[in-house]
Formats: sequence, structure tokens, C-alpha cells
Amino acid sequence: MVVDQLTDKAVDQLFHALADATRRDILRRCAVGEPSVSRLADAYPMTFAAVQKHVAVLERAGLVTKERRGREQLVRTDPDAVRRARQALDQLEAAWRGRVDRMSRLLAQVPDPEAPEPTRGRDR
Repeated sequence: MVVDQLTDKAVDQLFHALADATRRDILRRCAVGEPSVSRLADAYPMTFAAVQKHVAVLERAGLVTKERRGREQLVRTDPDAVRRARQALDQLEAAWRGRVDRMSRLLAQVPDPEAPEPTRGRDR
């Protein structure tokens, strides 16, 4: 499946990154500001290294970028990556809606075994 030049692997990375609640929270925090990795680490009951790993997963998926400013690494959300994730979901939804519509049309053509048979002309 290609979504706006995304390969299956890229889509897999996007949704793997979004599958974790901590990473989704990091993404939200970075969407409203540019926190440093150390400031992000202060917000979670885990080690600094664990938060760095979460940020690295988000970065590999293209959802965030890091920029070094002095001694800090600032993290920011990439809105284009979020848009691409949305497009991937939209394409999946369209495919499934098409399948459901085709199934509905097929089922509408199948006679109902519970329905009474139509009456034919009576003999007089």
C-alpha cells in the first residue's frame, strides 16, 4: 500500500509509533511547544533513556524532529507526518467501506428463505 509516497514499511512505522500511549502523549506535548528531551523525561515515571527511546521511535517514523540548541535537544511534531497517518487511515476506511458496500449489494440479491413465496395465478 502506498500512501502519498509512503511504503508499507513507512506506514507500519507510523502506526507502531502511534500504538504506544506514552509516544502519543509525547507527540501531543510536542505539538503545542518544543520541549527538550530532558523536559519530556521529567513528565514521565521512567528513565531519561526510556524517554529518549520513545522519541527515537517517533523520529524514525517521521512524526517528530529533534534540533540541538546549545546543550538541549528540542523536539517538535512534524504536522506533515500526522497528515500522512490520517491519509493512511482514510485510505483504509475507503477500502473497507467499498468492501462493505459490495457485500451489501450481494446480500440484497440473495432471496430471503423466510419470505413467503409469491403467489402464482389461480386455477379457476
